[in-house]
Amino acid sequence: MTGPFWLTAFLDLPADRYDAGLAFWEGVTGYQRSAPRGEHDEFVSLLPTDGDDFLRVQRLADGPARIHLDVHVAELPDSGEDRGGYVTTTSPGGLVFCYVRHPAATRPAPRDWGGHASLVDQVCLDIPPTAYDDECAFWQRLTGYELVHRDGSEFSSLVRPPRIPLRLLLQRLDQGDGPVSAHLDLATSDRARETTRQLELGARLEQVNEHWTVLVDPAGLRYCLTDRDPETGMLG
Repeated sequence: MTGPFWLTAFLDLPADRYDAGLAFWEGVTGYQRSAPRGEHDEFVSLLPTDGDDFLRVQRLADGPARIHLDVHVAELPDSGEDRGGYVTTTSPGGLVFCYVRHPAATRPAPRDWGGHASLVDQVCLDIPPTAYDDECAFWQRLTGYELVHRDGSEFSSLVRPPRIPLRLLLQRLDQGDGPVSAHLDLATSDRARETTRQLELGARLEQVNEHWTVLVDPAGLRYCLTDRDPETGMLG
């Protein structure tokens, strides 16, 4: 199987927090929700004003808020659970993701907020130390992207092709042996102003670090605002 031609991040939200969470991410991105779809109208896409969608939202029947990935491929693999149009599987460390065939090709531009810009542009995989090497090798093989290790750092990254909307960052946690999880990262040209904007939308501030700020959305999803350039995705 060749590498993906697109990546989508799915925000899986508990039913009792779905409406608040969906409205929040509409405000964060400036995107509009699509018409609902699915057997129980449980899926929507967030539609940018330019380019193709790469953020979708699911109302969960049960369980806490989480992020999963859709990997867009030309042909679905035989392995995994075929759910009629998409295949659900897991990474070696237990992160749920899906293979899908939905067409997409154009990466949206960052959104200008009148003096600063921001863009959801990265999924960070939070990986227990015992699973880290296997996860790095797995995602490198699946995507075919160059894997870059940062010396002396807990982070590695996969080099995003220009057409792909989401970067993949792999973070080695200090401890733990549970399943791999994921969170969203936003790049912004002014982290202080973007933090204020998102707090006004309903986010909760959790932590401020040198290059990133940790926030929690109304549905319980933890995510980060970073100082990376919204156009290039790079720091500095």
